[in-house]
Amino acid sequence: MESNIKSPGVYIDGLNAFPNSVVPVATAVPAFIGYTPTALYKGKSYTNVAQKITSFAEFQAIYCFPDSAPLSSPVKQYAPEYYLVKENIQPQKGNYILMDNAYYSIVPDPNTIYYLYNSIRLFYENGGGDAYIVSVGGYGAPSKKPINAGNQIVNPNVQLTDLQNGLTLLLNEQEPTMYICPEATLLSVENNGTLMQGMLKQCTEMQTTIAIFDIIGSRNPDSILYTNDIETFRNNTGSLGLNYGTAYFPFIGTTIMQNQDIDYTNLFGGDTKQLQAILNPADNPNPSVTSIMTNINNPSSGLSLIQNNNALINASETYALIIKHILFDVNVLPPSGAMAGVITTIDNQEGVWQAPANTSIVSVSSLPINLSETQQGNLNIDAVSGKSINAIRSFNGIGILVWGARTLDGNSLDWKYLSVRRTMTFLEQSCKLAANAYLFEPNVKNTWEAVKAMISSFLTSIWKQGGLQGASASDAFSVACGLGTTMTSDDILNGFMNVTVKVAIIRPAEFIVLTFQQEMTTSS
Repeated sequence: MESNIKSPGVYIDGLNAFPNSVVPVATAVPAFIGYTPTALYKGKSYTNVAQKITSFAEFQAIYCFPDSAPLSSPVKQYAPEYYLVKENIQPQKGNYILMDNAYYSIVPDPNTIYYLYNSIRLFYENGGGDAYIVSVGGYGAPSKKPINAGNQIVNPNVQLTDLQNGLTLLLNEQEPTMYICPEATLLSVENNGTLMQGMLKQCTEMQTTIAIFDIIGSRNPDSILYTNDIETFRNNTGSLGLNYGTAYFPFIGTTIMQNQDIDYTNLFGGDTKQLQAILNPADNPNPSVTSIMTNINNPSSGLSLIQNNNALINASETYALIIKHILFDVNVLPPSGAMAGVITTIDNQEGVWQAPANTSIVSVSSLPINLSETQQGNLNIDAVSGKSINAIRSFNGIGILVWGARTLDGNSLDWKYLSVRRTMTFLEQSCKLAANAYLFEPNVKNTWEAVKAMISSFLTSIWKQGGLQGASASDAFSVACGLGTTMTSDDILNGFMNVTVKVAIIRPAEFIVLTFQQEMTTSS
């Protein structure tokens, strides 16, 4: 400063009193890839754009249809179509209903089934916050044909290339920490495997995120043959980047969609004649149903869709039962979106080092299969593939709980626990970003000591919060940086400053063993 002083006066020279510090990175920022009702906001298209949102209101503003005018029927953001198919015998698979001594399978038009919209709702129901949305397109045209009862739902409108392109867009985003693609289970088994391996590969390259997978077949699993779906999943995830992936089984029965979300327009592709034939058969006519159907088919009647639907529910117990069954079916959703919300809540309340398990899921009321302890054992540990799958189980008197916290790399002592993988990613990325401040600084002892002090201070704060184990900070971590310890003279000449950080990560108590032994009575 003295060289700049040219006239008499008082001059102030401000000096930094404190060193740089490590700012913790966000740990729970999911990126959702899939199909949305729309992707348009103020004339700008958000299709194939990685857009950050902070609330469900923002999601609605960008990716949902505008609200309808007052007094008109509300706009449906998601409108799956279902059919009632008469069966000769009682169906062995899928959802069905018994009416007038006849069995009817309740099956969807596969082209109208999507999961992203309701998964986002589940995410925010369970405490979600910041998220990225990659809309790869809108909903496709219905096929006007139902699938066969019990068959796996494959939606031809859900394209592998669309989802892969959406995944590629996230290469430019450093903030997301979770990749979620709920509609991946609507692909064929082969395409689903290709997408999962691509997600794991990208997670490995980015080193900032994990992938949360759903399992094909877990929407309506067979109580015995579900193991075939598990084996297929394990065979299709490959072997690369398993510690960056985690999977949950089975799907979850939710309460996300309510009575007002399903009506007669969701049946038979809107063909009320087919519905009337079931509700008002010629051999057992229902005059009330006849009158309501006349109003439905006559737009000038002045009655709204909601009024007609409510009237039909009150007039026909059969119709009310049909709607109830369809609601149950459409509310069975992949758990990945809900798990993103659960992880966000636990990160905010406890910390990234807390295992996201032994906790309930908001808006979940049932499971398509209730796993026993023995059945879960085969999911948790697999001798052949080593790929662990986390179970969601129902417990009497407690409810439905997430009952697993493992990555797919179940045989790895380093990376088998999800909380360990995510904590290490959190520490690595936080220290990496903080170290950027020392790029091009002199590669000398003063700089080395500053880097060590910065990282040590950060890790001490994490240890005090309970994120590292050890009776003292020195037991919890160590930081080394210097000539003769982490660097050679050649490293310095080549511009390398090597820092070695060792941390003692907390691991969950997955197995608690209580030992009971009888003791002989002794005299007092």
